[in-house]
Amino acid sequence: MRQRFGIGFDSHTFVEKRPLILGGVTVDYPKGLKGHSDGDAVAHAIIDALLGAAAMGDVGRLFPDTDKRWKGADSMLLLAEVRRRVVAASYSIVNVDVTVIAERPKLAPYIDQMRENIGKVLGLPASAVSVKAKTNEKMDAVGRGKGIQVFAVASIGGA
Repeated sequence: MRQRFGIGFDSHTFVEKRPLILGGVTVDYPKGLKGHSDGDAVAHAIIDALLGAAAMGDVGRLFPDTDKRWKGADSMLLLAEVRRRVVAASYSIVNVDVTVIAERPKLAPYIDQMRENIGKVLGLPASAVSVKAKTNEKMDAVGRGKGIQVFAVASIGGA
């Protein structure tokens, strides 16, 4: 089996009057993430990592913000579509590793549910999904609480 890897990244600023959704989990926080879809930066970073591993482009090309079909879309459904495409190209998803960088909110209470949600969508056990939360030690806009950054790595095999 050929092993391939992809790296994904996403960042969004916080906005008022929107739920904060990360890894398919609604996080208790007074602000959400600005975005054309639901703003789930965790799902978006994983999408880019998987698409990168399979050399299939990126989230913006597949689900452009100029297309009204994706306005307010559930990013976990977008992730499911990417899984379908990756599997249709004769790859299997081996694992994903995600790092969320946010000064606040504290994400530890939500990580296990994120892992379960992501694993369910990708057809993986939670043990093949890693989600970690870090702060930015008050450096830059993320450190000042203006938004969230997410990095993801995906491993796929086959083809």
